[in-house]
Amino acid sequence: MKPKLPPSDLQKALRVCRQSFVSAAFFSLFINLLMLTPTLYMLQMYDRVLSSRSESTLLMITLIAIAAFIVLGGLELVRSRILVRTGARLDSLLNPRLFQAMFDQNLQRPGVSSQALNDLNNLRQFLTGSGLFGFFDLPWTPIYLAVMFLLHPILGWFAIGSSILVSSLAIANEFATRKPLNEANAKAIANNNYLTSNLRNVEALEAMGMLPDIRRRWLERHREVLGLQAQASDRAGLLSSASKTLRMLSQSLILGIGAYLTIEHLMTPGMMIAGSILMGRALSPIDHIIGNWKGFLSYRAAYSRLNELLRLVPERRRYMPIPAPEGCLTLENVVAAPPGTNVAVLRGLTFSVAPGQALAVIGPSAAGKSTLARVILGVWPVAGGKVRVDGADIQHWNRENLGPYIGYLPQDIELFSGTISENIARFSEVDPAKVVAAARQAGVHEMIQRLPQGYDTPVGEAGGFLSGGQRQRVGLARALYGEPVLIVLDEPNSNLDDQGESALIRAINELKEQRRTIVVITHRTSILNATDHILVLREGQAQMFGPREQVLGQLIRPVATPPPALPNSQVAMHVQRAQG
Repeated sequence: MKPKLPPSDLQKALRVCRQSFVSAAFFSLFINLLMLTPTLYMLQMYDRVLSSRSESTLLMITLIAIAAFIVLGGLELVRSRILVRTGARLDSLLNPRLFQAMFDQNLQRPGVSSQALNDLNNLRQFLTGSGLFGFFDLPWTPIYLAVMFLLHPILGWFAIGSSILVSSLAIANEFATRKPLNEANAKAIANNNYLTSNLRNVEALEAMGMLPDIRRRWLERHREVLGLQAQASDRAGLLSSASKTLRMLSQSLILGIGAYLTIEHLMTPGMMIAGSILMGRALSPIDHIIGNWKGFLSYRAAYSRLNELLRLVPERRRYMPIPAPEGCLTLENVVAAPPGTNVAVLRGLTFSVAPGQALAVIGPSAAGKSTLARVILGVWPVAGGKVRVDGADIQHWNRENLGPYIGYLPQDIELFSGTISENIARFSEVDPAKVVAAARQAGVHEMIQRLPQGYDTPVGEAGGFLSGGQRQRVGLARALYGEPVLIVLDEPNSNLDDQGESALIRAINELKEQRRTIVVITHRTSILNATDHILVLREGQAQMFGPREQVLGQLIRPVATPPPALPNSQVAMHVQRAQG
């Protein structure tokens, strides 16, 4: 027996909204009672008005029917509004949590799409749309059948038999469409992720003539999705058509049965008409559910995916806020692996960088340098050891509290849709003085001023309006915004020209004077003279660590004492040897 799992955040949110759904179901009770109005009106017309030929009776019954229909319309409007507002409430309860879980999942497994938000939209639309009405009305089917038994038992038994047949078609529809629709949804999500990944690399695809082959592979996957959807739709269409035909046939046959019973004087003509209308009302919820079955399956798949996501990615733990950090960085025997793998990329790293110092991290490709940057920032968790900022485990900081004190320039610069000032300000409220100060420190103020709209220039999607070097310098300004105490720069000069690199070196020297802690990951040697310590990584381990002159001296003369500073040409020679 499986242990009972605690309710997920999705289930908790639905429970919060449960009272609203109960209210909608309560209104459905009166709506379905008033749905009997046409039946009763028809019955009175045939059995009372026509036989008595009383105009006053006709007037009063008509007025009562009109009032009932007005109340019915009002109740349906109220029910619809309750569900619409319940959907909005459900979205407001889940959206922040789901948004955070989606990003946390991407940290653990890069490349996850935004499908979760589409799933929330599908779930909300089903719970607030007409697809749910069939489930609200279904409990009333037995009541309609009971009224038909009151008219005549034969009518009741015929209606029960018809209901069983229509329900059997609904069950067959579930079994016939579940598997192909689930497979189609899974393949469609994977195909969309594949296409999104290709669109991000469209320039390379175009330049190397890869587009026809990529399109061919996408079409193969797309045809699989279309085939599965067509298979499910064909089966659902067949069963839906059979259900509709059976329902119409049943309503016609019950008229024939009612006519026979009327001829035999076992019921009145009004009862015959009423029986046909009641048969339609009894079968309508089942037929409605079958017609919306595809939407229900989409809702159920979305619910399952959201529930699984919220269980796999728990809500971030909240820690007590601690004083603002000064920037002392310490790694204690750190072991780390990329999320989702068990292969350690960093093994046993231990070092410390004090405020006012700059550490250069060098080493060959795949030595673990970028992994080290993510571990220092707390973006990737460690498998062993600790990363501490001012003595506190970096995982014990609330990210929104620590984030403003962190500056990060990733290797692959990503700017976001918005203006340059918004990107530098990290999309918080733009403080013009701080934005300009960060841009000046990054040496990019003059370049921004020359753009068409200055700081208000839109960067375009992913910063496509700017060149690689411009994006890197704007990214550096973003990293320096708000006077962070710990700055991690991953290949900060990879796209810079000589002028940009000089500005970068000046910025590092200024940061040191301001007692900031800087970690620079680099392959280029010109920046090393601006650093105080060097860490040489090889296969995830610290091959060398110490003051710059000492490490560079060990690379070429392990025993001799090196001079205080080395020309860039000699530094380049030593670093090339360290990078293998």
